[in-house]
Amino acid sequence: MEPLASKIRPQTLDEFVGQEHLVGSSSHKAMKGKAGPLRVAIERQHLFSFILWGPPGVGKTTLARIYARALGADMHELSAVSAGKEDIKKILNSPLGRPVSKLRKVLFLDEIHRFNKAQQDYLLPTVESGELTLIGATTENPSFEVIAPLLSRCRVFVLEALKDAEMTLIIGRTKIKIPKVAQDWLVAMAGGDARQAITILENAQKLYGVITLESLKDTLQSKHLRYDKKGEEHYNVISAFIKSMRAGQADAALYYLARMVDAGEDPKFIARRMVIFASEDIGLANPTALVVANDVFRAVETIGYPECAINLAHGVAYLCGQKKDRRAYNAFMTAIEDVKQHGNLPVPLKIRNAPTKLTKELEYGKGYEKYDTESYLPEKLKGKKYLREQ
Repeated sequence: MEPLASKIRPQTLDEFVGQEHLVGSSSHKAMKGKAGPLRVAIERQHLFSFILWGPPGVGKTTLARIYARALGADMHELSAVSAGKEDIKKILNSPLGRPVSKLRKVLFLDEIHRFNKAQQDYLLPTVESGELTLIGATTENPSFEVIAPLLSRCRVFVLEALKDAEMTLIIGRTKIKIPKVAQDWLVAMAGGDARQAITILENAQKLYGVITLESLKDTLQSKHLRYDKKGEEHYNVISAFIKSMRAGQADAALYYLARMVDAGEDPKFIARRMVIFASEDIGLANPTALVVANDVFRAVETIGYPECAINLAHGVAYLCGQKKDRRAYNAFMTAIEDVKQHGNLPVPLKIRNAPTKLTKELEYGKGYEKYDTESYLPEKLKGKKYLREQ
């Protein structure tokens, strides 16, 4: 049976709720000249590749479908979680349903951040040549997750969590009777995720018939809903994971790792935290920890789920067993505080660059010697110690 969220999905921009900065103000309305870029693209029938970046349930898939439909494109949808090169080949080789002159192939790639580098490299030439128009959707920063050549050929649109008034409007479209107190709770709990709100509401109706605040709360029992990637439990678990590694408690760290893996957390998010941990917490005690953490990140990128969970576990066990030394991190944070407090203090003359005759006449670089013991800090910070002795 088709989910309720799918049944009430908007078919046109005028039905779409939210993301006014992208779709608002048609050119024939009062706010002429302030139309959002996606509305302008549709009105001008402009087909181009772009990436929609934003939290779950804010309309990424819906916008992609509206856009492709409005431009009469041949749209194909894939999820990067399960798709691969062969799926892209099938799309490229598939016959067009209408005359080629009036139709271009659009690939909507959901969770594009799950495509590894090799898969993105394979996709690049088809986007570059125009053989495929790419619409990517991601909850992760595409600057970190999408290879630079592919990213440079796509415009990035940032979507925002839906406002309370927008959530209320969408919930009203379900035609399910809900008391105001229950509706207010649902809007607050969903945190701008319309799909989650609709799903909970639909499940509550199926389970209990009548919607009440209690029936909504009782419905919210799924482990995947409890581990919402932008909710409190997400931050609780990643916090527990980091603190367990910091304390050298491998058993606890592996448990919280298992929690994240079981809930479908992006493995690159976990690996990225491990890379940061290697420098922030282990640091000078064992510089090789950063090498190991980076290798885990590369393995995760290359292999993906489910096997990369083994690489994560290997890395976690290693990091837990290392001595900890936060001196480099603490030193840098203290230096940052001084930069913010004092601004751009003058660099001592003897260590300034002197590429021209004038700079040499101004005594830039004069008196510089290798392995000098005199402090090179600005005059106002002479004698300051950032990196402490062990």
